Amino acid sequence: MMTVFGTRPDTIKMAPVVHALRASDEIDDLVCVTAQHRQMLDDLLELFDIVPDYDLNVMTEDQTLTQITTRVLIGMEPVLQEAKPDVVLVHGDTTTSSSAALAAFYQQIPVGHVEAGLRTNDRWLPFPEEMNRRITGTIGAYHFAPTPLAREHLLAENVQSSDIIVTGNTVIDAFLDTARRDDLPKPPRLEELDPSRPILLVTAHRRENHPYMRDMCEAFRDVVSLPQRPQIYWPVHPSPRVQPVAYDVLGNVPGVVLVDPIDYARMVAAVKASTFVLTDSGGLQEEAPTLGKPVLVMREETERPEGLDAGTLELVGHDRLTIVNAASRLLSDPQAYARMARAANPYGDGEAAPRIVQWLLARMRGGIYPAPFAAVRS
Repeated sequence: MMTVFGTRPDTIKMAPVVHALRASDEIDDLVCVTAQHRQMLDDLLELFDIVPDYDLNVMTEDQTLTQITTRVLIGMEPVLQEAKPDVVLVHGDTTTSSSAALAAFYQQIPVGHVEAGLRTNDRWLPFPEEMNRRITGTIGAYHFAPTPLAREHLLAENVQSSDIIVTGNTVIDAFLDTARRDDLPKPPRLEELDPSRPILLVTAHRRENHPYMRDMCEAFRDVVSLPQRPQIYWPVHPSPRVQPVAYDVLGNVPGVVLVDPIDYARMVAAVKASTFVLTDSGGLQEEAPTLGKPVLVMREETERPEGLDAGTLELVGHDRLTIVNAASRLLSDPQAYARMARAANPYGDGEAAPRIVQWLLARMRGGIYPAPFAAVRS
C-alpha cells in the first residue's frame, strides 16, 4: 500500500486530492494540517468532510515568517518519523508548504508539489510566495503543473519532463464542487446590498500591498461613487495592516459592506452573487472566471499569466486611479465586460485531483499514466 502525506494551511486545493486518494483502494493516505489559520481551516475541514491525522496547530497572532518556518520544521519532524510516508504532497506557495517540503527532504522522503511551476520571475513579487514556490520546486521530486506554461517554467529550470504532468488546478475541482451545491450558505450581510445594482467582491491582504492599503481603500471609495452606483462587499482580512485601514476609510461609506473573514462556502456564494472581483489573492484569479466573473488583479505581477493571455484577468496594480479606471470600464462598457466574462478559463476542468492520483499510481505502482490536461484556447 502506498502512503501519501499531505500538508496545507487550508484544505481548499488539497481537499479534492484527499478525496481522490481515498477513492483508491491502493493508497493509504494521512493528512497533516498546520492550522496556520485555525478557524478558516476548521470550517474547510467540516465542509469537505476531512478529519486530519495530524494537526501541528502552529498559529499565533501576527506571527513572522521565521516563526512559521521553524514551527513547521519542528512539528513535522516527529510526524514524518512516525508516519514514514512514501510521498509527501504539499501545495502551492505558502511558507508552510515550503517548510513542510524541506522537512520531508531532511527525512529523505520524496515530495510531490501540487500547483507546481507558477512563476513571476521576480523573487520579491509576490513576497514571500515567489521564493516559496521556487524552494518547493527545487526540493520536489514530482511536479503537478496546473497549466502548460507552468510546465514550461519547470522545464526551463531543468526539471525532467518525466517528472511533470499538466493536471489543471485542483482549485477548480474544489470550486466547481462547492458552487454546484444546493445548500450554499448565504454570505453575512450580503442582503444589505441591492441585487439590481452591480456588486463588486473585494479581497486584499497581500504583504506586498500593505504599504498601499490606504490608497487601495480610497480607490474603492471612489469606485462606489461612479455613475453605475456599484456596491462593494469585502470580507476584510484580520491583519493589523489591513483591517484598521479598511474600516477607517470605508467603514461609514454607503454602498460598502465590510465583514469579518468568511468561510470558503460563503466566499463561493459571494463570487456567484458578484458582478466582478477585485483581488490581490491567487486562488480567486482562477476560481472567479470559472463562473464567468472578470477579475481585476491588484498586484504588479501575477504568476498566472495564462489568465491575462486568455482575457479572464486584468492586472491593475495598487494605484488608486488605475483601479478606479479599470472598474469604471467594466461597469460602463458592456463589450469590455463580455470579453472578460466569456473568455475561456485556462486553469482546469475539474479533474485535476484524479489525474494526480492516477499519475502517482502509474509512477510508483506501474499503472497507466493519465492524459494531461489540455487548456482550452479562447
